[in-house]
Amino acid sequence: MNLTIEHADLADIVTQVARTLPNKPSVPVLAGIKLSADGTTLTGEAYDYDTSTRVQATASGEPGTALVSGRLLAEIVKALPAKPVTLTTTGAHLQLACGAARFTLPTMPVEDYPTLPALPAPVGDVDAAVFAQAITQAVVSAGRDDTLPMMTGVRIELRPDHIALLSTDRYRLTERLIDWKPGRPDIEADALVPARTLADLAKTLTAGTVTVALTADRPAGRLGFDTASRQITSRLLDGANYPPVRTLFPKGDEVTTKVTVDRALLIEVVKRVALVAERTTPVLLTFNPDGCVVEAGGSEEARASETLPDDTTSIDGDPVTIGFNPAYLIDGLTAITGQRAHLAMVGAYKPAVITTAGEDGQPVDGHRYLIMPIRVSR
Repeated sequence: MNLTIEHADLADIVTQVARTLPNKPSVPVLAGIKLSADGTTLTGEAYDYDTSTRVQATASGEPGTALVSGRLLAEIVKALPAKPVTLTTTGAHLQLACGAARFTLPTMPVEDYPTLPALPAPVGDVDAAVFAQAITQAVVSAGRDDTLPMMTGVRIELRPDHIALLSTDRYRLTERLIDWKPGRPDIEADALVPARTLADLAKTLTAGTVTVALTADRPAGRLGFDTASRQITSRLLDGANYPPVRTLFPKGDEVTTKVTVDRALLIEVVKRVALVAERTTPVLLTFNPDGCVVEAGGSEEARASETLPDDTTSIDGDPVTIGFNPAYLIDGLTAITGQRAHLAMVGAYKPAVITTAGEDGQPVDGHRYLIMPIRVSR
């Protein structure tokens, strides 16, 4: 290998591929990034047996292949000046030259590196920016306890007229619906994908179209995503017994209290009041004809409360005082879009649903965030 590539292009390859590197590789070669040149293109690859990433960029020079430490390469490329970079393999080393900077890295045996899985069969296309936003909103509710692997995933439901993304950690639940262009009109397939993989994917999506690819055969099912310059595949989690979470959303005639509130202001107030709350202490929201009061108590009788201005809150229905985990509440309010949030509640002890409020004060379809209340005795 002896090629020249723009620094921005090399940084893009290394940054995106490095997201796949395992923290504790089962074999040393999995800590490496494989660089392959064909004379006009440089391709970077990483694989941890669960997720694979392949990113390409234009480069000129002689073909070749090298496998080097991914973490070290990422740190070096990040520190290089914004000038063209020359990559040259010499024996068991890869040399990087950028301006006056020179680095020599030892290489690992390329023949020991596993072959990346092929991209599954395409099933449809989705707008990249819309998909990235939907992923960001969905992963908020995914669990982080690896002893419950099903809860650490996002369930992706492919239907003829939409894609649905569902996630839950048992304390909150997100449903996000987006439009797409399916490859066939009768498609109906489900996939449970690790939330971390999707979150990393969302960081790389900006504009254009993403091709969704799926092989749902168990136990080797994989979901793939293909853009103009990168391909990502991920193993599927076992979602055969995924719970019927939609039944948790209250029906319209069950809702007893509806509130529209300035979203940014409520986030600010909850953050401020929660300063006195301990880790497991909820914030209390009281909604009544006089408005909304947010309060919390902590250790050593530390307390805080704040009343929202009357013109920022509209309440329809029964008065209610309800307690929430402040971090979960902030996550839900942050994930929705729009200036105003809509809260639908069925008393103090049943799940509440947060959505974006439209100009008419009604909830906007397409994104729902359900949050379980915390019982509080007063």
